[in-house]
Amino acid sequence: MNYPFAAVGIVHSPYKEKFGIPRQPSLAPAADVSVELLPPYNHPDTVRGLEAFSHVWISFVFHQTANRGWQALVRPPRLGGNAKVGVFASRSTHRPNPLGLSLVELRGIDLSDGVRLQLAGADLLDGTPVLDIKPYIPFVEARPEALGGFVDGPPPSLHIVWSEQALQQLAALPAPPAALPQLIEQVLAQDPRPAYQDDPQRVYGVRLYDYNIRFRVADAHAHVLEIQLAAPN
Repeated sequence: MNYPFAAVGIVHSPYKEKFGIPRQPSLAPAADVSVELLPPYNHPDTVRGLEAFSHVWISFVFHQTANRGWQALVRPPRLGGNAKVGVFASRSTHRPNPLGLSLVELRGIDLSDGVRLQLAGADLLDGTPVLDIKPYIPFVEARPEALGGFVDGPPPSLHIVWSEQALQQLAALPAPPAALPQLIEQVLAQDPRPAYQDDPQRVYGVRLYDYNIRFRVADAHAHVLEIQLAAPN
């Protein structure tokens, strides 16, 4: 059977590309993410009472990878990119139905022009369609005794080293987001590289807002090399 769904909102996020997005929510709280509700759902009545909750569940579509289909076995980054598990034992984007679920902090609700939810710690790509929003209820949904399988804790954190050039470029930006330095450090500390790549000389680029952050990783350190204005999409 087919079930048609319409997006109730759209994500506005500093993550312009899939590469670099934290692999789980809450790992980069400096990211300024919001969900703009779309008509006819952008009426204040739809969020009445939601301000009493500190966290919400966001149901969304993996829209950039939806046309790639699904795989029965996937390689989670936490297992080094080689070991395989079943798709339903993972949070892979390549699923039979390309649906995602994130638990995020609700920092505020802006009703000045429609409805916009201000979030923290969201692992959501800019432009992501949102299918549903539900309040998080701790006494029924928090399970500290639950087993985490092969995801037994947060990922190892890299130390961040800024080059003099990157610091100068950061200082010269005309009007950067206030939390840009913190966001750069939080994203790179989680080592966004593919698990199978470990070349200490290779330079990578991750796009945050309108900036391309060039970096390399060596000896458990992420070296911020340059901050460049990203080319228009």
